[in-house]
Amino acid sequence: MGAGSFGTTLAHLWKGAGHEVMLWGRGDNLEKTLKDAHFIVFAIPCQMIRSVLKKINPHLLKKPILINTAKGIEQNTLKLGSQIFLDEIKDSEERFVALSGPTFALELAKGEPSGAVVASKNQSIATQVQQTLSLPFLRLYTSDDVVGVELGGALKNVMAIATGIAEGLGFGLNSRAGLITRCLHEMIKLGVNQGANPLTFSGLSGLGDLILTCTGDLSRNRKVGIELGRGISLDEIKKNLSGVVEGIATAESVHELARKQKVEMPNAEFVYRILYEGLSPRQALKEMLARELKNEREGL
Repeated sequence: MGAGSFGTTLAHLWKGAGHEVMLWGRGDNLEKTLKDAHFIVFAIPCQMIRSVLKKINPHLLKKPILINTAKGIEQNTLKLGSQIFLDEIKDSEERFVALSGPTFALELAKGEPSGAVVASKNQSIATQVQQTLSLPFLRLYTSDDVVGVELGGALKNVMAIATGIAEGLGFGLNSRAGLITRCLHEMIKLGVNQGANPLTFSGLSGLGDLILTCTGDLSRNRKVGIELGRGISLDEIKKNLSGVVEGIATAESVHELARKQKVEMPNAEFVYRILYEGLSPRQALKEMLARELKNEREGL
């Protein structure tokens, strides 16, 4: 489900591995696409998941395994993908899988070695997906920490904007290395608050994806941050976007969730204020560096 770059790449790779694959894009026949499907892979933006599920639910006559690759937090509801699926498909919990990790579509398409995580509360389902969809160059690992895997994928997009801003301001590797590390600290804090295993954030769906998205030239979230750091307005940036930048919407969701749960996330908060309140990146930096000195592990 989803004929963007990531969905198209996965469809091509799995078809090449011998699987029968149907690729659905807007306007395609849902009934024909979903008929006899054993796995349904959702490669659509997080903010579109609910509307797509409402459309496909009447066509789910069987009980296929539901695999979500979206990395975000729904605005207004502040829900992760697994929670949205459970809202719309009441019996989805035991057959829901989150697939996440450091996987740029272009590099997957080239067959470059990559790793990702398939997380499910039902480990037999996770293992089935792992064994069926792993490829010679795509190694899948199982996990039972659905919340941790989903949060890692969502939060790293916001943190990549933060790192991009630092890069756009002209700062070097010292600054970016320190920032990425503190961003990981914030991800773990919110994750633990939401019931995730803190160790999940040291894995592929946490640290792995964070490094990729904060440093990779193919990262749209990083590119948005760089342009913000260079003084370009968000409205101007949006005019030239070639695809969805999940971190923009997720920054607002993270702001609301952290405020609601009373979790201090200064880097994520500064990204929110730059995106939605017009705070200048240089003023954000000034305020960040003026914060009270603390123990490195405070909040964990």
